[in-house]
Amino acid sequence: MQDQDVYNLRYPIGDFAYGSVFTSEQTKGHVSTIAGMPVKLTELVGTWSDDRLDTPYRPDCWTVRQVVHHVVDSHMNAYVRVKLALTENNPTISPYEEGEWAKLPDYALDITPSLVILKNLHLRWVAVLESLTDDQLKRTYFHPGSQRLFPLSEVIGMYAWHGEHHYQHVYQLAVRNGWL
Repeated sequence: MQDQDVYNLRYPIGDFAYGSVFTSEQTKGHVSTIAGMPVKLTELVGTWSDDRLDTPYRPDCWTVRQVVHHVVDSHMNAYVRVKLALTENNPTISPYEEGEWAKLPDYALDITPSLVILKNLHLRWVAVLESLTDDQLKRTYFHPGSQRLFPLSEVIGMYAWHGEHHYQHVYQLAVRNGWL
């Protein structure tokens, strides 16, 4: 496989541009993307068989099942990080080893509970995100792995990208395999 093909499988919508500054209008669009993600993902994979769910989205990588569970874990962490940034002064967040989490037994479970969690988590998260003022969008948390502060406007953009990034992993797999 050529380098560009591997890149496109890994980053079907391109890399996230860290350090980007987003306008209020762009942030509203990002929040809308976050709000719609659970329904979009559920409509795509909610009725898939175990054979499809246990298919890696690219060679030597996570299965669809693992991707679904990862999105939930990642977005739960993001929700907590947003709330920490809103209630503490530049809190240091706790990073996690997502690759190691994907090896834990809950990643082999049916995806239905994760899709339910995702729907309800995003309901709560979006309620918080839609209420943010321009000043609150400037609030930050410190990520010790990146050694930098992340303003909430960037975090919102990053997680809108993150959800679509993983959705496209699964969607493109479905296209390649004729599952749509």
